[in-house]
Amino acid sequence: MSITTKAMLACLLGSLVVLPTVAFADDSAVAKSDQSQSQTEEKRKSLLGDATGAIQDTQAALKYLDESKTKEALAALERATGKLDIILARDPKLELAPAAVGVVTYDVQGGLDTVKKVRQQAEDLIADGRLQEARRLLKNLASETVISVTNIPLATYPDAIKSAVKLIDQNKKDEAKRVLQTALNTQVVTDTIIPLPVVKAQEALKNAESLAEKKNRTKDENDRLKASMDQARDHLEFAQALGYGTKKDFEQMYAQLNEIRDKTADNRFGTGWFAKIKASIEDFLKSSQPKNS
Repeated sequence: MSITTKAMLACLLGSLVVLPTVAFADDSAVAKSDQSQSQTEEKRKSLLGDATGAIQDTQAALKYLDESKTKEALAALERATGKLDIILARDPKLELAPAAVGVVTYDVQGGLDTVKKVRQQAEDLIADGRLQEARRLLKNLASETVISVTNIPLATYPDAIKSAVKLIDQNKKDEAKRVLQTALNTQVVTDTIIPLPVVKAQEALKNAESLAEKKNRTKDENDRLKASMDQARDHLEFAQALGYGTKKDFEQMYAQLNEIRDKTADNRFGTGWFAKIKASIEDFLKSSQPKNS
């Protein structure tokens, strides 16, 4: 890498900082007021507890086998099997049972111009075939919350436990340990990515919608409405610069923002004007998720 390139990378990275924070998901934060949604949430928490317990029992069985405590290992696997049976009884069609949930947030501390400069520099490096230098730049282009769920694959995990039990009964302790370790290693992690600029845009649109529905808005309210619309646009432009979605995705949302501006001009008010852009954002968030295997 040339001295000029090193200086440029140092300058850009110095302007762009990603601050990660880690936390465990809070079940109470996702509780819904609707009764059916609340029941679904309770069921999810119950499945989470049973799946977590099944993993812990499997780990305990491995420990007991290491200590040649066959009776205790079988008891632990019996508990694990019972918990997995409960999960399948509650939801026979369930393919993945959530066993652990974690949340990590990455927040870019830098403006739109800085992000665009870093992105352009990365694109230039890729064009020159310098992929590793580009990779080091691109890893900073993230403003998102990632919800990671570790799941037990119900198509294979229960059978692995039963196979291990048979092997233990046949006095094949080492083979049983390998089966259990393989089962633990085949847990499936699924990620949900929430782009923070898009979430901020949704909040700005929520504020704008409440003002757009108000009759006889004051000048201050019209100013706040315009400011909220401007903020929504700015957040979406930031999301686009970070690569969350395609040019087509954002052009559609920008057009919908302009349509709302036209409808709210001259102090006009009404309801339902934000329906299309809210639906576009929801569809965008669904389609932009990683393809979890």
